[in-house]
Amino acid sequence: MNIVAANQVDGDGRVRVSLAELIALRGRVARLRMPPQDSRATRVGTQTSRLYGRGMDYAESRAYQPGDDVRRLDWRLTARSGRLHTKLFQEEREGQLLILFDQHPGMRFGTRVRFKSVQAARAAGLAAWHAVKAGERVGMMVFGESSHLQRPRAGLRGALDVCGALATSDAVTSGQSEPLSQALQHVIKLQHGANRVLLISDGQSSDPASRDRLLEMLRHTAIRILIVADALELQPAPAGSYPIEHGGLRQRLNLQSEPQRLAFQQSLGEGQARLAAMAASLGIPHRVIDTAADPLDAISALLRNAGGRR
Repeated sequence: MNIVAANQVDGDGRVRVSLAELIALRGRVARLRMPPQDSRATRVGTQTSRLYGRGMDYAESRAYQPGDDVRRLDWRLTARSGRLHTKLFQEEREGQLLILFDQHPGMRFGTRVRFKSVQAARAAGLAAWHAVKAGERVGMMVFGESSHLQRPRAGLRGALDVCGALATSDAVTSGQSEPLSQALQHVIKLQHGANRVLLISDGQSSDPASRDRLLEMLRHTAIRILIVADALELQPAPAGSYPIEHGGLRQRLNLQSEPQRLAFQQSLGEGQARLAAMAASLGIPHRVIDTAADPLDAISALLRNAGGRR
């Protein structure tokens, strides 16, 4: 087993994101059977929302509440009941998915098949095509080494924009890192209509303030979290001596005793464990996948109507 370095580069798709592969993922999603959508309950695809406004279909009336528009009073029901009632109307509103993509330096690491950054990009590409197939607009915000916002767009163009942004941002290696809480705060301030957010991260960027930001977002946004982890972050390595390459330097890491191997695994996996615990405490559906897994099942489980939780 080789522990590959964060700056190693090769051309086989293991450590660099391939735009062609991201676009080709469309074919896999196209074969999925999408579950029936209950737009009132799940806010997926074309959604029905009850709003005040003109030129919309009448839905029902309810008792007047402070702050209701007096122009929407149901005078007939008010006269019959002796109590103020407000008319509610409904309109069709297109769902919007925002992919919050973590690209801090630690994502460029992997010991099985591919880097975490490449696996995360594959998952994001699948999510983009899944959203388009479900009739949603899709956009993406990248944080970490680079910062980029791709506002939600509909159809083929929306998914292609996300794929292009994934490939472009993967080429940035600034060494900088933005904490998750700061990225979440940016999403909260944007308020550009995304009613679902999919966070893709290995958890290393999560900080204590992230929990408060997630809790704030949950008041008006459906959140899903996909955690990408390396095999060594999920379970202790077998006893042995392992080559390490980082910054052009090669060394060997000796992991012989069980306490050594367990401590190493816990140190590497601290981020993913922290983010998973945070999601569980807030009731946020989440999944954990390693770098060798097929992300499609996890993405489908998280984005389908019922969601999913590890």
